[in-house]
Amino acid sequence: MFEKEKADVLKACIRMDKYGLIALSGGNVSLRMENDLVIVTPSGMIYDDMVPEDMLVVDMEGNIVEGNRKASVDTLALLYIFKHRPDINCVIHTHQPYATGLGLVMDEIPCNLTTLANATQGPVKVAPYSSAASIQMGIEAVENLGDQLAVVLKHHGVIGVGNSLKQALYSVVYLEEAAKTIYIAMSIDKDKMPMFNQDQIDRAVRVFKYYGQETGELPEDLRY
Repeated sequence: MFEKEKADVLKACIRMDKYGLIALSGGNVSLRMENDLVIVTPSGMIYDDMVPEDMLVVDMEGNIVEGNRKASVDTLALLYIFKHRPDINCVIHTHQPYATGLGLVMDEIPCNLTTLANATQGPVKVAPYSSAASIQMGIEAVENLGDQLAVVLKHHGVIGVGNSLKQALYSVVYLEEAAKTIYIAMSIDKDKMPMFNQDQIDRAVRVFKYYGQETGELPEDLRY
């Protein structure tokens, strides 16, 4: 079941690797389907070696409905997010170095770049440490996401979320791009790094809703 969606999940995994967000078998991708079922990546497999049939389908209690592999060790945490955030249909977990690195010395990654506002919808909080494979990882994600589409897990990595695979992938990719830029600015003179105000963030979020071929035309008030 869900053959197309399994292939799409694998494509997202390959893109995570392409953009340097994970290495080897790190991280995972999960996608909510109908009837309270979730596609989740297998545990400990290198993404280049995967085929769509390696994906697991689990129910909301973590029971395997389809698949012959062992599900990601983070499955219970991922399912906690799905249970407590019905607006979220995709969760991507990465070990991206720049955003994770900033999370070691910051409590929040500031939103001062259009791409970050576009993709995460505001500043990204840093959640307290929680062990990999623990349900606490999901609890901390839910408590610290707020209205944003990403959260940094201190000492660990990043959780990106969205109403689709595309939205969740954009959140983690553009967060890493922003983290690199912020790191450069901080290394030169962190005291001179300017910030967006809330109006600028809100405008960037609105603009991004019209980004792409399948959206409508940009409203008049956003053109000037």
